[in-house]
Order: sequence, then C-alpha cells, then structure tokens
Amino acid sequence: MVVVLGNDVHKNTHTAVAVDEVGRKLGEQTVRATDAGHRQLLRWALRNWPEAEVVFAVEDCRHVSTRLERALLAAGQAVVRVPPKLMAGARSSARTRGKSDPIDALAIARAALREPDLPTATHDEASREVKLLVDHREDMIGTRTRMQNRLRWHLHELDPELDPAARSLDRRCELDRLTTWLAQQPASMVVRIAAELVTDIRDLTVRINALERELATRMTQQAPQLLALPGCGTLTAAKIIAETANITRFRSEACYAMHAGVAPIPASSGNTNRHRLARAGNRQLNAALHRIAVTQIRLDGPGRDYIHRRRSNGDTTMEALRALKRRLARVVFNLLRTDTTPRTAALPTAA
Repeated sequence: MVVVLGNDVHKNTHTAVAVDEVGRKLGEQTVRATDAGHRQLLRWALRNWPEAEVVFAVEDCRHVSTRLERALLAAGQAVVRVPPKLMAGARSSARTRGKSDPIDALAIARAALREPDLPTATHDEASREVKLLVDHREDMIGTRTRMQNRLRWHLHELDPELDPAARSLDRRCELDRLTTWLAQQPASMVVRIAAELVTDIRDLTVRINALERELATRMTQQAPQLLALPGCGTLTAAKIIAETANITRFRSEACYAMHAGVAPIPASSGNTNRHRLARAGNRQLNAALHRIAVTQIRLDGPGRDYIHRRRSNGDTTMEALRALKRRLARVVFNLLRTDTTPRTAALPTAA
C-alpha cells in the first residue's frame, strides 16, 4: 500500500492530508511549523500507516517548506516537490468547492499521484549556500542603491554642481573625494547625514566585493565548466547554481528548459507555424540564460552564428533569441551534469 501525504505549508502551520493509491482521503492533520510539529507529523503518519510506503508531497514553496523537507529527509522519508500550478489544477477539478488548507493539501496529494515524475527533494548544501550568498549580496546591493540615491539628493542640496558620475558612488576614490569635500563644508544636519551615508556605502561596498570574491572561489570549485561557457561570468554562474538547486532533480534537459521558462510554446494558427517566448518558469534562471545569450550575440562565436542562421531562415530577432536560450539551457544542463558526476564520485577519495 502506498500512502501519499500532501502538505500545505505556511509560515506558522503545516496541514497534511493522506490519500491512498486512488486518491481517496484517509485522514488529515495540522501541526505547528516547528521542529516539534514536524516530529508530531511524522509520528502521526507512521502510527496510522506503519506497513505502508509513505511519500510526503510538499508544495514547492522553498522559504516555508525548507525546514519541513529537512526534517523529513533526516528521518529517512521520501519527499517530492509539487509545483503550485499542479495543485491549482487538481483543486479546480475536485468535487469540494472553496479553498482551505485541508483542500489545498488534498489537491497537493492528488497532484503527486497524477504526476509520478515530480522532482525529489534532496539535501544539497552546496547550492543552498550559494543561493544564500547570492541573495544576500543582491539585498546589500539594493540597500546600497537606496543609500546612493539619498546621498545624491543631499549632495544636490549642498551644491547643485556637485554631481558624481553615474555608477561612481561604489568606487573608493570617489567616496574618498566626497568624504574630503564634506569635511570642508560648514556643519549642518545635511552634511552630517551625507557623511554617514558615504561611510555606510563604503562599508557595504567592501562586504559586497568580499562576497563576490567568495562566490568566484566557490564557482571555480563547483562549476568550472560552467565558467568556461562564453558569456557566463562568476555572478551568472552563481545565479544558475543557486536557482537550479541540484541538477540531478531534473530527469531531462527538456524538464530543465521548462523550469527555466525557455521551452518553446506553440503559437501557431492556420498557415502560421511559430513558437513564442515563455512567460512562466523560474525568472531568475531565465534572466541568467538571457545574459549569456545577449553576451554571446555580441561576441564572435557559435552564439552569434546561430542567431544569424536563424534570422536568415526567417525568424524575428526575438524568435532567434528564444531559440538560442533554449539551446543554452541544453548546454548548461549538460555542463552541470558533467560537473556534478565526477565531483560526486571523487568525494570518497578526496576525503
């Protein structure tokens, strides 16, 4: 007997609904989103179905489901991730009307039954650490940008002719020049705040640059072949690693392309036979592939040749770009698989 437990995850609570092989509801349980609640959920499942093969289907909401996944995996349980769009389809076809946590959990369980090839949740600390570093760096860049904008307005108030060049407020020489200039101005609240902003911007810049160097070291170790791809720099490689979150969870490069939002979507009618860009998928991963594609178009090489060939065959610029991003998804998938396999096999020897 196979029992699937659909889990609707939230910040404070998790609701689980158990179904059998045909999707018939067997029971439900709501627990707190804490370590004690996770243990309570596991005890409830194992106590009620001790002889069954239990599979936990979790809605793929990483920020609120990560701790639950870790607890279940540490207990040796099988965990699959259900995309929210599949849950919505299962809920709309159910006989029960409305929306609630048990209804959503039931939809998750039935979606997992209907889609047997869903990605399996696995421990991958390397990619998770990269994602944490990438997100932290981007948050600090956003904070620094807001500080720079405020600083510009204060400088304009002090002297309209003092207008630092674009993208110069993260350079040490420019910040040192502003510090010296502010120290020579008559004391005022605007001068004080501007000086504090310059100090904060300098400190943030040092931390951001240190994070970039750390990511460069990690990418050299984790994805050297990805760095060798034309147009893929350190930060783009780190974004790909972070958003891919373990390439082995994708059963094929077509699934990876769909996840990245670069799989072609038919848009044909009558005598018109064409495909359009996808607007779904992981937009961060899509943006990383877009940066590689745009860079390759500017450089001499296979990317530019491929674009010219597609354009000569009648594709528009956007259609050719869509096709190039799809090819890049295949290349990135194969490179990540190549990077993963030898490193995994070499770990026991290195230890």
